[in-house]
Amino acid sequence: MTHINVGVVGASGYTGLELIKILVQHPIFQITYVATSEGGVELDKLHPAMQDVFSSPVEKADVKEITTRCELVFLALPHQASMGFAKGLIDEGIKIVDLSADYRLELETYEKHYCPHEDKEHLDQAVYGLPELYREEIKKSSLVANPGCYPTASILALVPFTDYIDENFPIFIDAKSGVSGAGKKCNESTHYISINENIFPYKVLSHRHEPEIKEKLFKQSNKEFDINFVPHLIPATRGELIDAYMLLKEDIDPLQVLREFYKDEPFVRIFDKPVDIKSCSGTNFCDIYAQKKGNKLYVNSAVDNILRGSSSQAVANANLMCGLAENLALPIIAYVP
Repeated sequence: MTHINVGVVGASGYTGLELIKILVQHPIFQITYVATSEGGVELDKLHPAMQDVFSSPVEKADVKEITTRCELVFLALPHQASMGFAKGLIDEGIKIVDLSADYRLELETYEKHYCPHEDKEHLDQAVYGLPELYREEIKKSSLVANPGCYPTASILALVPFTDYIDENFPIFIDAKSGVSGAGKKCNESTHYISINENIFPYKVLSHRHEPEIKEKLFKQSNKEFDINFVPHLIPATRGELIDAYMLLKEDIDPLQVLREFYKDEPFVRIFDKPVDIKSCSGTNFCDIYAQKKGNKLYVNSAVDNILRGSSSQAVANANLMCGLAENLALPIIAYVP
């Protein structure tokens, strides 16, 4: 099969680097364009780990250059910045995997939690990039909105149980993420002095991923669940752990429910004991466990926040969009020990 030319816009961040690390080993995708908001540097100067692995000039991002040199582009950009590029590319027939939040949500939800949307006309064209739920739609799409890391772990953990959860009781999600999820730019919370030997919640019950989880669960079940989401930062580079608590309205075997729901899914692993972040860090897997006590249900899931929660899931979506095997070039070996 001939190569497919792809670009990475937003190559300076962690997710941009993870994309490049996967793409340089991809047998079909060929990186023909690497860009940031400023450009003017070589990739191995921006990311010394790429020296003697892959060399490329890092250019200043330009819509015209993307349209002439790429068939597909990954937009690893902050919210609002992504839609500015995407709206100029969609009508040119360029396939887009957007890693920002710009096309993930309904218009009203997005504008309530982010900013005014600058590309309303293309918003309905976007497919939410969670392959386990939207695989067939992704295959036909030219614009995929890659999910957030917390929603990926939370939705995959909860969606098998939507028929059994008591809607009259709130769902509580306790989430913990490695520091890479906060991005490359250092701030007071991610400073070594703050995070070393420490753990703390942030954006308590007000994180932007809470409405994303709620909206996607509603779309799958047509039920309004009361989602209460509290994220924490932990002193780890990567990895994410979700602990969710809810009430059941009928008796079930939770592990049997999970195994049946995900029986044909290669990147969801069901465990018979609580999962941990180390066993899936460095991979595209989402690991899930569940246990009940009476009518109380505990669901536990783990992902690599910048791979399954971002970049490797983006490549899975790109594979599907281009008619390729979903698992092509996706990492499956964890960083253990």
